[in-house]
Amino acid sequence: MILKKLEVGGFMSNCYIVGCSDTKEAVVIDPGSEPEVILATLEEMDLTVKYIIATHGHIDHIGAVKEVREATKAPVIIHEEDAALFENTHENLSMFVGSELILSPAEKIVVEGDTISFGNYNMKVIHTPGHTRGGISLNMDGVVFTGDTLFAASIGRSDLPGGNHRQLISAIKEKLFPLGDDTAVYPGHGPESTIGREKKVNPFLR
Repeated sequence: MILKKLEVGGFMSNCYIVGCSDTKEAVVIDPGSEPEVILATLEEMDLTVKYIIATHGHIDHIGAVKEVREATKAPVIIHEEDAALFENTHENLSMFVGSELILSPAEKIVVEGDTISFGNYNMKVIHTPGHTRGGISLNMDGVVFTGDTLFAASIGRSDLPGGNHRQLISAIKEKLFPLGDDTAVYPGHGPESTIGREKKVNPFLR
């Protein structure tokens, strides 16, 4: 598996490029900013983008969707409950940061249990609401991409439109913890962790 993390934009969001070394097919997870960096990295790695995936619909995770979609012609994926955020400048938070981001609708809508396939890999969609109504995590091969649900020693905010603290804690404990202690956690911001470490040290989850 090819895995490249890019920290992009003023919010220092993690954009992940995940690829198959055999087929050179890849997905781009959360292109939040700096499309030129994302596209240059894809070119350097000689990868073809099959899908662009948004773990949720906030501007710091979808801010470069338009440019990456236009350049790669890849369809965009988002959960059904966050799909409307592409056109809602209040809930995608763009109106609060001095811009109004309106995107064309996502080409592919997913729900809990769906599978996203590329190259020789399959990603399982886990609906993890609480930061937004349609937040998702993506599980594959001992790795989970958690968006703004779970961070190293922290959790996502639940005080923004569509947030719900009780749902967030429940999603982490009931859907992410069972993935196993050795599962690597790749969050939407900050450093990597593991499920086992978060069980032990995360003050929000004790």
